[in-house]
Amino acid sequence: FGACSKAQIPAERPRVNQTAFDKKISSYLSFTVPLVGVQDVKKMKQALLVDTRKRKEYEISHIPGAIYGGYSDFDVARLGNIQKDTPIVLYCSIGYRSEKIGEKLQKAGFTNVFNLYGSIFEWVNQGEALEDQSGKPTQKIHTYNKKWSRWVEEGKAEKVW
Repeated sequence: FGACSKAQIPAERPRVNQTAFDKKISSYLSFTVPLVGVQDVKKMKQALLVDTRKRKEYEISHIPGAIYGGYSDFDVARLGNIQKDTPIVLYCSIGYRSEKIGEKLQKAGFTNVFNLYGSIFEWVNQGEALEDQSGKPTQKIHTYNKKWSRWVEEGKAEKVW
């Protein structure tokens, strides 16, 4: 990941479990895509969840029901023929890659795009379930690398990279 230029950090943003993680996330985001928290996503019944990590990360585990969107190979066509006002929740490891894909979707005319604050790491930190590529529950999470794995709380998941 590359750090973004300093942006105006919104005072009201979704809650994450760790203050240090909140500071790390905030240092990477530009806050160009509206934020939602884990509990907000759970209430969004009609939202399309899109995983913007690498395919290997997605195959290890993803949020149940999420589709693979990718990052460097992202293509709007993966979303199918969805309406431009469909709620779309994007996530990656912490929210940086998903924000960049959110910006692309906004430029493509999508009007109801959200970035999951803290992304899949916070999803796991708040005790939510993951599924593997076959749709079965899993305890594994791809944490990108050893350095980034520190943001997944101990005992919440089996960290792999």
